Amino acid sequence: MVKISDLRAREIINVVDGRRLGVIKDIDIDLEQGKISALILPGSGRVLSFWGREEEFVVPWEKIVKIGMDVILVEVNPISERRPELLR
Repeated sequence: MVKISDLRAREIINVVDGRRLGVIKDIDIDLEQGKISALILPGSGRVLSFWGREEEFVVPWEKIVKIGMDVILVEVNPISERRPELLR
C-alpha cells in the first residue's frame, strides 16, 4: 500500500516524450467510488492570472503506466490534458 504523502514526493515522467512533468500538486478523489480519479500537477508556465489562479495539468488515473519507488510513469499528450485550475 502506498500513502498519498509518498506519492506526492515522486516525480511524474511522461513516457510519450520522456519529459518530466513535475511533482503532484493535488489529487482528485471520486468520493462516491472512494478512488483517486486524477493527479493534478502545476502547469509548466506557472504564470498567475489576474485572479491568482494558475494553469494545472491533469493526469487521469487511467493514464498511469507504472508507479515506481522514485517516479510515476504516465502516458499522456500534454496539450490535450491541460486545463485551467479545477473549480472547487
